[in-house]
Amino acid sequence: STAWRWVRHLPLDRDSERARRKQEHAKLMADGRWEKHRQERDERHVGISATAAASVTGLSQDDVLRLGAIMYWCEGTKVKPWRPGTERLTFTNSDPGLIRLYLRFLDALRVPAERIQFRVAIHETADSDAAMRWWADVVKVPGERFLRTTLKRHIAKTLGRHNIGDDYHGCLVVTVRRSRELYWTVEGLVAGLVATVVSDDPYGFASELDVR
Repeated sequence: STAWRWVRHLPLDRDSERARRKQEHAKLMADGRWEKHRQERDERHVGISATAAASVTGLSQDDVLRLGAIMYWCEGTKVKPWRPGTERLTFTNSDPGLIRLYLRFLDALRVPAERIQFRVAIHETADSDAAMRWWADVVKVPGERFLRTTLKRHIAKTLGRHNIGDDYHGCLVVTVRRSRELYWTVEGLVAGLVATVVSDDPYGFASELDVR
């Protein structure tokens, strides 16, 4: 700060050759430090994920039912006060792994295959036919089984949209026909899980939870 008071009246040429070399050197040093940090972070990421994955040694039928119910309650369509009469299992997701897990859940619920409907939801600027074929391969179902694709209108002014390119396949909507009682079953499973987990309720969560 003392030196700055002595030289603050002198002009600083930020475009000089010496300044440019110093900036380039500083960038190289910073990139080197961050590259090592990123490499160490990526190695930790792989190690932690692998350890967690290896800890899952198998799921019983009851495990699948409970896991599927929670997954549905997080990602599936639920009845709302402003949307009554929609007690039907409708699950929408863009993750093929979660879609396969959800189908395993429906199998645990003994849902007949003929009652399961598939539909792709995707932006209109994407290749909807290719997306349908991709999802058909994911769920191992002929494309003829799919309902008409839902196209989302493209808004050119939308900023920050990254779901573009060849790896964009939209979402798959999985609907179970005549599934009101199955919806009630999922509702009950979630309620039972919540009641079990918060039975002691040391933090007072029970009063804040509502599975409806």
